[in-house]
Amino acid sequence: MTVGERDDLAEAWVRIKDLVLQNNVRVEVSEALGLSFIKVRALRRLLAGPLAMRELAAELVTDKPYVTLVVDALEHKGLVARTVSPHDRRRRIVTLTEAGRAAAERAEEILNRPPAALAALSPDDLAELNRILGAPPRG
Repeated sequence: MTVGERDDLAEAWVRIKDLVLQNNVRVEVSEALGLSFIKVRALRRLLAGPLAMRELAAELVTDKPYVTLVVDALEHKGLVARTVSPHDRRRRIVTLTEAGRAAAERAEEILNRPPAALAALSPDDLAELNRILGAPPRG
């Protein structure tokens, strides 16, 4: 199969990429919360529960010194609290504050909101799209 034989495939892929890339919610969530996206990611990871600094670094796929800067900034804004682990005084545990939980939940709302182009589809078109994408049927 040559590229010219599947122009329809290339066109579909371009449309899918455009749909995702034009829905730049990273910028929207950063502006809404007044935080860089790495700080938003940190808050979202902490929604599941407190993490040690090392664990947060692993979750964010970054190094510990950078996570320290991120947590410092979030702590300064009152979004997280850092405490000493009761089991190991060398470990620092990062926990969301109420304000941090609210910010993380707001981030989740923004990031999980479907793009307008998808929201505008009819129920039948959405069902067909889910079928095409291999989603399990909803009952």
